[in-house]
Amino acid sequence: MTAEFYEMKAGQTAIFPKNQALEYLALGLTSEAGEVAGKVKKLIRDGEDVEGFELKKMAIASEIGDVLWYCAMMAKEVGVPLNDIMKDNLKKLHGRKERGTLHGSGDNR
Repeated sequence: MTAEFYEMKAGQTAIFPKNQALEYLALGLTSEAGEVAGKVKKLIRDGEDVEGFELKKMAIASEIGDVLWYCAMMAKEVGVPLNDIMKDNLKKLHGRKERGTLHGSGDNR
């Protein structure tokens, strides 16, 4: 599956107030990211019995899917294809790696 195909199919399920789309999507993204964090926290808390670990990993993957949906819809809302965002992000990260600035803080490392 391509990012473009995902964006198109995900967009067919988008139901949110268009007059506050960016705000709605940003709040949804943070909410879903919080759900990912909550599931990881429970994984740490509950230990790693094999069966429970596999179920929790599947639950985390499902929440990551929800995060991806919000990312795709935000990309569409700001008018930048998700594929371009993915490419630009890799370019940025590899540039930081080459400069030895993966660690640290700040957007312009």
